[in-house]
Formats: sequence, structure tokens, C-alpha cells
Amino acid sequence: MSGLRQELGLAQGIGLLSTSLLGTGVFAVPALAALVAGNNSLWAWPVLIVLVFPVAIVFAILGRHFPSAGGVAHFVGMAFGPRMERVTGWLFLSVIPVGLPAALHIATGFGQALFGWHDEQLLLAELGTLAIVWWVGSRGASSSANLQTLVAALIVALIVAIWFAGDITVADIPFPAINDVDHAQLFSALSVMFWCFVGLEAFAHLASEFKQPERDFPRALMIGLLLAGTVYWACTVLVLHFNAFGEEKAAAASLPGIVVQLFGVKALWVACVIGYLACFASLNIYIQSFARLVWSQALYKPDSRLARLSKRQLPANALNTVLGCCVVSSLGIYLLDINLDALIVYANGIFIMIYLLCMLAGCRLLKGRFKALAAVGCVLCLLLLAMVGWKSVYAIIMLAGLWVFLPKRQNLQTR
Repeated sequence: MSGLRQELGLAQGIGLLSTSLLGTGVFAVPALAALVAGNNSLWAWPVLIVLVFPVAIVFAILGRHFPSAGGVAHFVGMAFGPRMERVTGWLFLSVIPVGLPAALHIATGFGQALFGWHDEQLLLAELGTLAIVWWVGSRGASSSANLQTLVAALIVALIVAIWFAGDITVADIPFPAINDVDHAQLFSALSVMFWCFVGLEAFAHLASEFKQPERDFPRALMIGLLLAGTVYWACTVLVLHFNAFGEEKAAAASLPGIVVQLFGVKALWVACVIGYLACFASLNIYIQSFARLVWSQALYKPDSRLARLSKRQLPANALNTVLGCCVVSSLGIYLLDINLDALIVYANGIFIMIYLLCMLAGCRLLKGRFKALAAVGCVLCLLLLAMVGWKSVYAIIMLAGLWVFLPKRQNLQTR
């Protein structure tokens, strides 16, 4: 066993995954999808869920049979050896300097909307958010899961309240007939919307902390995926119904704008608080996952501080290291005034590469129809890399560079 405490149940797992997938996207992506595809975006969500299902099932089966804090890196290591495991782990960790500060910036943007924060105030809010992540993480996976289950319930409650107050019925949903769907717009929407389902790889690191990983991990993954997809679809209906999208409108302001329209300006704080919590939940699961990956990668050297667990069986030293990197990155980005938008695209290529490596591991480790699903997942990931275009070269160069330059380990120990 991994040595981590097994304390997660099915409901907690659903809360963790659904908030990981909703995260920073639930307020912005429905408006972006509506902007590029209009009513066709209502078909794009079910299509996307169908496309993601093979990938999700492979993650679920691998997590069921090979639960490990190493997540995808562990799966890849079992399929292709310890060196490839390390390369995959470091590839995932390379997202920290860019992806996590970007998520922090998006989360604290809700504070800017409410209080007009700028510059140093936003930086302090980011550092404060990291302090909360540390506090939650130091209490164990169960505390994170309970918090994120509450956040998922708040998001669903907000969407239901808007539907009810807006008096939306099935007849009001502008579903175009299948024959009238504009396929070009549909594919454009899919390219925007895929990023909502980046989060499976982070969830995989928590598989070993389920009380019954063989039963509950795959169930939590599939139910969480469906729940997140349903919420995104419901948000898209709202955005279209209230015409809360457009080139001149900020995508992230779409749902808060609807809340103000229905409930008044005083209700804006509700939408902003829930938006912040959604971003925090996604940020939290990634940081906790990174900590578990760092701990699992350090196990080859048991004397290392990073390989030690706290009295509560938590990778506290690894968590502190990851959070320290986040602090340094946030300060560096602030001092150098770096534009995160361009860098995020390169990070997305790394996520797709990690998904591709997981699917290749599935082709090697799984049998029968699950092996076929892994092959389908490989094709989907390759198509996504093609959609990213030349910017996917960054992920390829990172993978090759890590393979060539990552120092070899001596006296590797199996775990």
C-alpha cells in the first residue's frame, strides 16, 4: 500500500472530481462556447462527454487496478519502466510555475470584481489563498473532499436557483434540430470546451486514499464526470436564454451578470463567493495531487525529507515544497509582469501529452474492450494535440528533454 491514509468515500470522491472539472471553467466556458457556436453548443456538451468517456473509463480502470499516489506516472511506470515514470512525473510537475499561478489569478479575480482589488492587493489575496490550501491540505484528503463536496453542492444550488427564478422550462431550451447543426461551429466549440475536462489526471493521484478504491474510485470518476457535464450544459442554457455572451462581454462575468439581473446587485457577492470557491477547489485538488506525486517520486530514497509522512500519514513536506514553488512563481510573475494567457496554452499541451501517455499505458496494461478504449483514447489525444497546433511542440520538446537530461537514479527501489 502507499502508506497514505485511506479515508475517502464515494460521495467525497464525486465532490473532489466534479469541482476539479468545474473549477475555473464553470463561469467562463459556457459563455465562450455560446460565443463560438451559439445554440449548437447545446449539442457540443453531450458530444464532448461521449468523446471523453473512453479516456475517463481508462483512467477509472487503471485507478481501480493500480491505485497509487503516483497517478499517471505510476501507470506509465508499470507499462514502460521506471525512467518513463520519472519523466511523466516531472512533465506533470512542470505545470506548477505556469498553471497554478494562472488559476490563482483567476480565483482572486472574483475579489477584484467585488472589492476592486489591484496589483499588491491581488498578490496578497493569492498568497492568502495558498495559505488556505496549506491549512486544508494539512488536515488530510477527507477535509479537502468534504470542502469540495460542499462547493459542488453550492454550484448546483446556484444553477438551480437561476433556473427557478428565470422560470426556464424545457420548451425554452433552444435545442437546434440535428439536421440544422453547424458542424464547423460544433467543432470550434469542442476545442474550447475540452479544457473543462482536464482534471482526471489530478484525481488519479488520490486513488489510493479511497477506503475501497476498487469499487469507489471508478464510480466517483464516472459520476463526477457526468455531474460536471450536466452543470456545464445547464449553464450554457442559462447563458443562451439570457443572452449573457458576446465579444464585448467578459466571459467570466456571464453568470454573475445573470444573478444580478434576477436577484439584484446585492446578490453579486453570492455569485463571486461561489466562483472563488469553485476556482479554489480546482486549485486545491491540483496542489494536493502534486504533493502526492512529489512524495511518491521521492520514495526511491527513503531518507529524503520529501519521502516522509506526517503523524497523520500526510505528505506534509512535499505539500510545503509544492506550495513554496507556487509562492516563488506567483512573486516572479508579479515582479516580471508576465502575461499568463500565452503561457497557459503551452501548459495545455502538457496536459494532453499526459493524457496520451496514460492511454498508451492503458494499451499496454489492459486487455479486451478496455484495451480497445485505450486505443480510442490515444487517437483522441493525438487529435487534440493537432488541434493545439504548433504550440503542442512545447510539450513534445519538454518530454524529449526530460528523457535525455533527467539524471539516472542509482539503487532504484521498487515500491
